[in-house]
Amino acid sequence: MARRYSRKKNKTSIGTVLGAGALGLLSLAMVTGFVWMWLRTDHIVTVEGTNCPAGRATSATVVIFDATDQLSPTTLSDLKNQFRDIVGGVEKGGYLRVVSLSGKPGDIPLMFDACNPGDGSDIDNWTGNSEMARKKWKKAFEEPLDKLPDVIANGTGATRSPIMAAIQKVKLTVFDGEIGAGRPSRLFVASDMIEHTELYSQYKTGPDYEKYAGSLAAKEYRTALGGVDVSLLYVERPNRKFESLAHVEFWKQWVERQDGNFVNVIRLAGLNMAGAEQ
Repeated sequence: MARRYSRKKNKTSIGTVLGAGALGLLSLAMVTGFVWMWLRTDHIVTVEGTNCPAGRATSATVVIFDATDQLSPTTLSDLKNQFRDIVGGVEKGGYLRVVSLSGKPGDIPLMFDACNPGDGSDIDNWTGNSEMARKKWKKAFEEPLDKLPDVIANGTGATRSPIMAAIQKVKLTVFDGEIGAGRPSRLFVASDMIEHTELYSQYKTGPDYEKYAGSLAAKEYRTALGGVDVSLLYVERPNRKFESLAHVEFWKQWVERQDGNFVNVIRLAGLNMAGAEQ
């Protein structure tokens, strides 16, 4: 009897060991699966309101719209296309701010302020909801931005055009601020680029850099643009007293003397009669 009991006990022990081993393998497989899914899931924590990563944005892009003068339908159409390309170049987690140029130096009303939350194209449907992410992107990023160029079409009729002060304000508050410091920085200025303030006016001096260098504006609006890529979306005005090429060269020189990187100038299509000369 003792011998038979021993065999039954051994069989039970083997079954228990095999069952425990199978359960262990199953548990290991489940844990491995959870780890695999966790690694593939987007765990970026964002700041409510801006959709920016909690650990700061990956880059900073600013667009300055010169809203002081009216734009022709042709120029506005081209500006929309260029603006769409700029927005498309802001990667997921990248910060975008859009401001307008008023007639008061340093006053740049905010038009848009948020990070790109991503359109869901990089989300695996096994581990996330790409459709939900796309809806969030359209509501928070794409749709508001589509409407912005139309807002500036008619201009504000301001008597001053303080472009340098606007660039200075952007540098100090965005590129040197918490969001942009130490991040790739891009600045786009959509304007006829005619600087016109009490301290310095290109309507009077033209694009003569030496005359600018001798003005009070050179000291007041001196701006360290190191690390900033600058591009111009140049609005054409007819009957100006100076050539566009010389004017663009002035701004290239201005950016580079502030240690910025002058990337390019895009001359927008069409002629714009408002503000042509003063």
